[in-house]
Amino acid sequence: MAGRNAASSDSIKQSNAILASLHQGLAFHQQGDVEKAKEVYESILKIQPDNFDALQLLASLFQMVGNNLIAIELFDKALRVKKTYAPVFSNRGNSLKELNRFDEALQSYDQAIALKPDFTEAYTNRGATLHALKRFDEAVRSYDQAIALMPNYAEAYSNRAIALHELKRFDEAVLSCNQAIALKPHFAEAYSNRGNALRELKRCDEALLSYDQALALKPNFVEAHFNYGALLQELKRLDEALIRFEKAIALKPDHSKAYFNRGAIQQELKRWDEALISFDAVLALRPNDADAYSNRGAILHQLKRFEESLASYSQVVHLKPNDAEAYSNQGALLQELKRGEEALERYAKALALKPDYAEVLSNQALTLQDLNRLDEALMSCDQAISIKPDFAQAYSNRGNVLKDLQRLDEARSDYDQAIALNPDYAEAYFNKSLIEIVTGNFSEGWSLHEWRIKEQKKKAFYYNFHSLAWRGQESIQGKRVFIHHEQGLGDSIQFCRYIAMVKSLGASIILEVPKPLVSFISSMACEMQVISNGMPIPEFDAFCPIMSLPYAFKTSIDTIPFHTPYLFPDKEKVKRWQNKLGESNMPRVGLVWSGNHDHKNDHNRSVRLEDLLTCIDLPIEWHSLQKEYRLHEIELLNQHPEIHQHQNDLTDFSDTAALIACMDLVISVDTSVAHAAGAIGKPVWILLPFIPDYRWLLDREDSPWYPNAKLFRQNENRSWADVIHRVKQNLAERFK
Repeated sequence: MAGRNAASSDSIKQSNAILASLHQGLAFHQQGDVEKAKEVYESILKIQPDNFDALQLLASLFQMVGNNLIAIELFDKALRVKKTYAPVFSNRGNSLKELNRFDEALQSYDQAIALKPDFTEAYTNRGATLHALKRFDEAVRSYDQAIALMPNYAEAYSNRAIALHELKRFDEAVLSCNQAIALKPHFAEAYSNRGNALRELKRCDEALLSYDQALALKPNFVEAHFNYGALLQELKRLDEALIRFEKAIALKPDHSKAYFNRGAIQQELKRWDEALISFDAVLALRPNDADAYSNRGAILHQLKRFEESLASYSQVVHLKPNDAEAYSNQGALLQELKRGEEALERYAKALALKPDYAEVLSNQALTLQDLNRLDEALMSCDQAISIKPDFAQAYSNRGNVLKDLQRLDEARSDYDQAIALNPDYAEAYFNKSLIEIVTGNFSEGWSLHEWRIKEQKKKAFYYNFHSLAWRGQESIQGKRVFIHHEQGLGDSIQFCRYIAMVKSLGASIILEVPKPLVSFISSMACEMQVISNGMPIPEFDAFCPIMSLPYAFKTSIDTIPFHTPYLFPDKEKVKRWQNKLGESNMPRVGLVWSGNHDHKNDHNRSVRLEDLLTCIDLPIEWHSLQKEYRLHEIELLNQHPEIHQHQNDLTDFSDTAALIACMDLVISVDTSVAHAAGAIGKPVWILLPFIPDYRWLLDREDSPWYPNAKLFRQNENRSWADVIHRVKQNLAERFK
């Protein structure tokens, strides 16, 4: 008996010691001293491996520090000791939820509730798990059960509001947030959630106020800053939105959504380099974010970093192989890179995924047009319009194709339809202006031509000053007028003839032109100040783009200021060229067969050097007036030394003009050199595609702009061979 009593006494002492240790461990636990609490619990389990309290407390400790796998093992051991303890099932569910093992978590909460039907916290956590599983109706019911058990449970109301939001029951979500706030007036999360619901209800001022209240209570509330920024972004208060996203990022440097939205705003503001940094940050955090790659591709496209842009779009296709838009974006970029066949391949993939993709059909038409597959291009536009009858861009694109088919009345009708659908469609007005001018209807044509300034693609060419935008209506007597270059070099050469007319109205002139033109344009017999692009602009009273001058002076075909020369080669440079070229017993002819490769119409207006070589057997001294060559042309020219090259001596257009002056004739495709020859009064033969640029009009061999020009046009077969044959015949006749 005495032995048994001693054993019983030892057992009591051990139990008391363990109980004391548990209290000590719990104290450390509550103080946040994880290591000491862990040491105590583990020491108990060495003595009593199945001590329920030590097991579940140690599990909750591991849960607290985020080691949920070990926590679950310990909760399971505890439940093997005591199978009917509801809080352990609930805590085990919390760890499973943290590990995104939502179905298992749900089972654990259900077991907790089965053991304890009034377990409010388990209902709430169960609601959060159902939310994660996107079972929002069930989540709302679970929160309702929690609220029924504890009517003053503010957190349950707030969480319920989030689930209602997902169900698009926004009015109910606002009411649920209001109930949470009434119970807990300093509940920042509830204010933020209410702001989200009010935003969806378009009650934007109330939503902004709700976010303000959330942030007043919790200034470093990351999601409130983000949501506030998202609403400001929707309201186009972009600078304010950026501040919110910057704050969210400062508080949470791995907030990928804030980086994404910041990038989207920077992209909209055309702050391309900053936007690129933002989307790169998104991809560092979310390497498989296809949307970030897509936006990044668009930005690189704008920065003309085409190969990088294409690589970014390729990542989108890799991540979303069934996304028609991804293939469409690839196609648009390849189209711009003049890789037409590849572009068509991408468009075909987009259409295979989405046959009714009208935008792709419309863009595909542009590529087919560039490839001179005009009938197919027309069919593609027709399909786009049949799918989307109110698609203004498709009508405008079809008008362009019809123009290239020289079906001009039909083209004009399509532009009118595009304008009827979108009265602010600048590109359609501009396209129509080209039809009117090329057909000689200058009055309407030059008026419509003013829409180019509003075209998105052309805005970079134009200034937006607060001064008078002069177009001929107001008196400029005694005023300083700033006239600026736009678009190509040839445009400034052609239209600078109007400067003297502006001067005659009593104005003093500041003329801005590209640097290569400064010396040449300065030769005009008109007092003016000529400055180069990028130089500081002197003070002025009014301004006008140079290509608006025909409109300002109400130019008709009969009133074109056509007297040449109006520009003059530098006499000293002409002498230098004459000395360099020496005497010749043959006529000298200058050649230009290709223009800027990046020009959108280069594929139509340029001639292959190989085709021109059929003329060089004539008794003529040939001189290339080109400054740049394509790679294959360099080798070909080296094989034909009879074509003299001068590219290393052409530093600007005054050099080119002086060389032109030494020629007996210039033969050129539609480039700035043709305009330079025309402006100095040198005989020039201009080779034109079947559908010429608007300035050359239709069906005539002369030009009202340059009386010294002769026009050689392609016929319906669109072949340069026939044009060059006629040129050769005319050369033989001229220099016989």
